[in-house]
Amino acid sequence: MNERLTPGTVALLLVPPALWASNAVVGRAVADLVPPMTLNFFRWAVALLLLLPFGYRVLQRGSAVWREWPRYAMLGLLGVGLYNSLQYLALHTSTPVNVTLVAASMPVWMMLVGRMFHGAAIRPAQMAGAVLSLAGVAIVLSHGQWDQFLALRFVVGDLLMVLATIIWAFYSWQLTQVPADAPVRAHWAGFLLGQVLYGAAWSGMFAALEWQLTDSQVVWGWPLLLAVAFVAVGPAVIAFRCWGAGVQRVGPTLAGFFNNLTPLIAALLSSALLGERPHFYHATAFLLIIGGIVMSSRRART
Repeated sequence: MNERLTPGTVALLLVPPALWASNAVVGRAVADLVPPMTLNFFRWAVALLLLLPFGYRVLQRGSAVWREWPRYAMLGLLGVGLYNSLQYLALHTSTPVNVTLVAASMPVWMMLVGRMFHGAAIRPAQMAGAVLSLAGVAIVLSHGQWDQFLALRFVVGDLLMVLATIIWAFYSWQLTQVPADAPVRAHWAGFLLGQVLYGAAWSGMFAALEWQLTDSQVVWGWPLLLAVAFVAVGPAVIAFRCWGAGVQRVGPTLAGFFNNLTPLIAALLSSALLGERPHFYHATAFLLIIGGIVMSSRRART
C-alpha cells in the first residue's frame, strides 16, 4: 500500500465525494416517496444487476466469494447494508448539509479505528491535516460567518449519521485486509460484486423488517425511478469502485480526508441549482481542505 498521492489516485478519490454529495441531495428529495431501508434495497438490487455482466465469474463454485464468505458478508453488511441504510434514514429527519457535516468527521474516525483495531500509528501531520480539513468544512457550512455556524442545530438523524460514519471507517479498514492475491480483488467488478451480493441480501432483510414494523409505502413514478437509477449507477457502483481502488492505494486514513470535500461540493451544487454565484469563502474552504489532504499525505521524516 503506497501512501503517496499520484494524479491518478487523486482523480479516483475525487469521484466519490462528488457522487455522495449528489446522493445526499437525491436521498432527501425522495424521502417522502420511499422508506429509507427500501430505497437502499432498490439501490443495491439494481447495482447487483449492473455488476453481474462484468463480474459473474466470481459466482462460480470454489470462488473466494463462497470460500471466504464471512469476509465478504462483513464487507457487505458494513459498506452496503448498514452505512447506506443509516444515511437514508438520517435524511428523513436531517438535511443534506448536516449529514455531510457529520460525515466530515470521517478522518478522525479513520485514525481512531486504525489505531485501536489495526495498530496504525497516528502521525502529527495527519492530525494537522484533520484540523485544516475540518476548518474548511466549517467555513462552508457557516458561509464564512461564525454566527451562522453556531446557529446550526443537530437532530436524531445527525446522531444516526455519526454511527454510519463510524461503520464506514470499519468498512474502509476491512478493505485493506483482503489478500492482495485474492481472485476477486484482481478484477474490480468481481471484488465489488462479492460485496454487493451479500450487501443486497442484508439490505433486503432490513427492508423486510421495515415493512413489518412500519406502515411503509412507496410512491411509484418517474421521479423515484430516476432517483433509484442514479443512486445505483453513480453513488453505488462508480463511487464504490473508485473508493475501493483509492483505499487500496493510499490507505483508509488518507482517503478519508477526501470525504471532507463532500460538504463543499454539496454547497456548490446547491449554489448552481439555485443560480447563485460562488463566494470567496468557497475558495478559502477549498484551499483549507486541499491543504489538509496534502498535509496528511506527508511522510514522517526518518
